This record gives sequence, structure tokens and C-alpha cells, in this order.
Amino acid sequence: MVQRSFPLNAWYAAAWDVELGRSLLARTICGKPVVMYRKLDGAPVALADTCWHRLLPLSKGELNGDNVICGYHGLEFDDTGRCVYMPSQDTINPSACVRSYPVAEKHRFLWIWPGDPAEADPTLVPDLHWNQDPQWAADGKVIHVACNYRLVLDNLMDLTHETYVHGSSIGNRAVAEAPFATTHTRRTATVTRWMRDIEPPPFWRGQLGKPGNVDRWQIINFEAPATITIDVGVAPAGTGAPEGDRTQGVNGFVLNTITPETESSCHYFWAFARNYDLGNQARTHQLREGVATIFREDEAILEAQQKAIEDNPDHVFYNLNIDSGSMWARKLIAQMIEDEQTMRIAAE
Repeated sequence: MVQRSFPLNAWYAAAWDVELGRSLLARTICGKPVVMYRKLDGAPVALADTCWHRLLPLSKGELNGDNVICGYHGLEFDDTGRCVYMPSQDTINPSACVRSYPVAEKHRFLWIWPGDPAEADPTLVPDLHWNQDPQWAADGKVIHVACNYRLVLDNLMDLTHETYVHGSSIGNRAVAEAPFATTHTRRTATVTRWMRDIEPPPFWRGQLGKPGNVDRWQIINFEAPATITIDVGVAPAGTGAPEGDRTQGVNGFVLNTITPETESSCHYFWAFARNYDLGNQARTHQLREGVATIFREDEAILEAQQKAIEDNPDHVFYNLNIDSGSMWARKLIAQMIEDEQTMRIAAE
């Protein structure tokens, strides 16, 4: 039996808020086919996307009020997953149910808990408040990437790749050469990098709109199992940003939460938030599309890496100093999986 690379007792983003409406949205989350929709009052619902009767995906059916009607034989399931109608019979088999998943809607995402429902604490939803905070302007997208979700996490925890993958936009030699510090807790890992008195790359030169060298920062915060927020920005060199005064600069947050689909594919939800020029919707759109272009460069690298891993199953990876953040992220994920297995064994 192949060991899962992801824990189940966690909140995973399943959709942007605007993706979910009065139609059936199918998505595979942690290897489980799920169908999602909104009830008449707007509340989100997530059910197993498999009819109890003949296993047709419920997403091929239709909504009737707050219920889902299977598109094969017309069995109707309510928002809790219980069958409330069977054709040609008055008695409904009491076992006729499909799984209903705990859901939470927060920070513009619909979150699903694929593990033990009793453990689904809404306060554990990752903090991505910048995505709807009035002090920030944010927007983003979802990417389907043909790689294991941990490769995306590796990519985000080590930003030295910007020098080589994104050299025409956000990367330059300073990213690869600057010192950094890595810290961790039981559920988090943080990589902090300051680049002092450097020439800004094209993207940040355009955002700052001022000539001269800058002090640049990247503070990468990982929360197990799959969310990373990156505090980024630049300020004119010597104006106090490393000491805590960022008022002369521009600050952004790159919000990332990655949801396993299978062991070799994932849903990558991201947004870019900024705390400057807040009322400029055109700039919000331009930034979203610009960041999307940058992430497409990552997508090509990650999918090629996944294929190479599959082609070389016995290859042993060696880690560099720059891998310290991703190493801790993987250790924290592995600990969550181990804790789940321990709880399951104890329960059995």
C-alpha cells in the first residue's frame, strides 16, 4: 500500500468563493471526488461525488432546491448526504447516504475537511485575511498543476529559484546570494531573507516607482500542511525597512494554499495582496495577470520535475542549505501524518 503524502485532518481550499454558486462543481480533494454547491440561502455544501445506488458522479445530476438529484435514476440527496427520495418506492433504504464534508468559508475560499469530522475545528482554517482585508487589495486564481503538492511547497520555501526561473521579472542575483534564517515551531516554518542596498528587479522597480537601490525583504511563513504566506516588498535603501519602518516602500503578500488532488497532481490557490494604490482596480488586474505569468513559469518547472521523479523512482535527493525551509515543511507534514496513524491505531 502506497503511503499518503498528505494528512486528512486538515482544512484544504476547495474553491474560490466566486467559483461556487447554484450549479454543481466537481473537484477531487485528497483523492476523494467531491461535488460542491450553494444552497438557496448561499450556504456552501460539499458531498461525496458518487451516488449511493450505481456510483454515477452526482455532479452529472442537477439541483432541486437544496438537494442534489442523481442524473441516472433520480435518487435525491439532501445537504447532509441523506437520500430523501427513491423512484418507484415509498420506503427509503436507511443506508442510502453519501458522505457530507465539513466546510468553512473564510478569506474568500471554501475549505473542506476530508478527515475525521469530529476534528474539524473552524478556528484551524489558515489565516489568509489579507485576501479580504479592506487595508489590502488582493486577487488571484487557481492553477491545476500535474505534480505532487509538496513540490509546490518546496518551490515556495526556497525563493533562490527566482534568480534563474524568473530573472526577467522578480529575480536577480541578490536573491540567490543573500543570507537567510530558518526557524520553526510544531506547525510552522519561517524563512527570512533581507537583501540590503541592491538593484531591484524589474517587477519591484515598477511597483516602487522610484530610482535607486532598495532594501528588499522576503519572509516566507509555512503553516502545515499546505499554506504559505510570503511577506515581500522593497523600500529605498537606507530608509529603515530592515529596522521595521516600511513607510517609504511598497509591501505585498503572496498568499498560497495548495490542495492535493492525487499523489501526482494538485490545486494551487494563490493571490497577491498589496497595501498601496488600493483603489486602482486596473492595477489589481494587472498584478493578478502579471503574477499568473510568473507562476506559469513555475508550473512548467514543477511538472517537468514530477515527470523526472516518476522516471527515476530510485533517485536519492540531496539537500543544500537553501532547502532548510522545505525540509522543515516536509518534516511537519510527515509528523501530522504519523499523528493521524497513531490516533487511528489507538482507536482501533
